[in-house]
Amino acid sequence: MSHRKIAEHVQEKYAVGEWWSQMVTVGYERLAGLRERHQKADGFAATAGRTIAADLASLYKAWSDPRTRRRWLGDEDITIRTAMADKSMRITWTDGRTHVDVNFYAKGPGRSQVAVQHRKLAAARDVERIKKTWGERLDALRTVLEK
Repeated sequence: MSHRKIAEHVQEKYAVGEWWSQMVTVGYERLAGLRERHQKADGFAATAGRTIAADLASLYKAWSDPRTRRRWLGDEDITIRTAMADKSMRITWTDGRTHVDVNFYAKGPGRSQVAVQHRKLAAARDVERIKKTWGERLDALRTVLEK
């Protein structure tokens, strides 16, 4: 059965909601060897995040302002497709194929968290390299903001 058919079966047979049927289906697919770790419907995904000693507006600006972003991300030519101030960004990466989803969270006075998911990676072997790259870039972001 396809992913969709399995999820529909779980939802109908066990009277669970759509979200839970997706979770159960993904778990089943992993156990049955039908889905690899980090694999999504549209490819593979790598995640990274950091809590930074900076207010939410400063953290968001470090992503949204090209001059500030260049200080920690370098000359990457990204395209911000959508953005909600101090909440999230949806980015097309410089390769034009992969997408980066960024979420921002307040963590108390003068502390914020950024969570990055780099999606549509072609293969499982790309995940660790991208996770490492994002870890390094987020460490550079922390250095810039915590000066």
